[in-house]
Amino acid sequence: MILRDLHAKARQALDPVHYDYVAGGAGDERVLADNERAFDRYLLLPRVLRGGERRDTAVDLPGAPGASPVLVAPTAFHRLLHPDGEEATARAAAAEGAVLVTGTASTTAVARVVAAARGRDRAAAVWFQLYPHPRREVTHALVRRAEEAGCTALVVTVDSPAFGRHTRDLRNGFTDLPPGHAAENMRDLPGAPPGALTDIPMSPAVSWADLDDLVRRTALPVLLKGVLHPADARLAVEHGAAGVFVSNHGGRQCDAVPAALDCLPAVAAAVAGRVPVLLDGGVRRGSDIAVALALGASAVGVGRPVVWGLAAEGEPGVRRVLAALREEYDHTLALCGGRRNTDLTRDMVVRKGGTW
Repeated sequence: MILRDLHAKARQALDPVHYDYVAGGAGDERVLADNERAFDRYLLLPRVLRGGERRDTAVDLPGAPGASPVLVAPTAFHRLLHPDGEEATARAAAAEGAVLVTGTASTTAVARVVAAARGRDRAAAVWFQLYPHPRREVTHALVRRAEEAGCTALVVTVDSPAFGRHTRDLRNGFTDLPPGHAAENMRDLPGAPPGALTDIPMSPAVSWADLDDLVRRTALPVLLKGVLHPADARLAVEHGAAGVFVSNHGGRQCDAVPAALDCLPAVAAAVAGRVPVLLDGGVRRGSDIAVALALGASAVGVGRPVVWGLAAEGEPGVRRVLAALREEYDHTLALCGGRRNTDLTRDMVVRKGGTW
């Protein structure tokens, strides 16, 4: 209910064009809708009489020991939605013990985002989401900025060899940010004049060799985001990835792929516990988190709900979203007879309408 209320409040507050940018997906938005519907296809089968008054829901993730199982997934252009932008999101995530994955397309430079998070909690973990550039010197410069800012992991988006066709943005003619807003992490990069911006890359030329180069060049753990095929999950581990995100980019890339949740069990099986598996796409309630963890995820990322909280109420709105999801998940874990995340197992999830 809290998330729905904040979504409605955000829609009223935002310019309709900016609302459509966040709310919309690719093509006919079939995948966008199915990401949420997928959770309705699964039911939890609780265990009973397992005891335990208190629950420990912390999870150890690369560069983020003892984190909440709910992460803030990377989303673009927060200052488009609230004047305090990514800094408000960072403060809220730190206050709620959630890892913030700040993006290449942030309207606040990564150093300021990390400073905002650490100002609230010196132990706060901020990961940097990276679109690898076909010119490696640009990628290397972005990685150095993330390292120097104090990020504790890199999240490499690998599902964007081309930019998704966003029907709402095309209809609205939304192609550029308004004056005073920019993807600040793309400023002053190699090959561009001082102060100039470099375009965020979407290149089909990026390959596993680029991942190898990145893993060699940084001491930070590198996670891959946008993995749906189990063969790619196995390759990710073989190429040195410290984790994989099962994700279809929130339905914003290819409109003919499965819901992220439907891909999770096969990816988790392929990884076989060698690295953490995370999921984003469609998580809207605490029971969704429980289903995802039972199907093999270590943690989940939430994107649009966080943005709606930011647009509706700024930093307090983001905190309300993260707190509501964490509390709902803790309650669901208790109802399922669990005391820790690993108590949720594959046999505790059944397909709706299937045989038990």
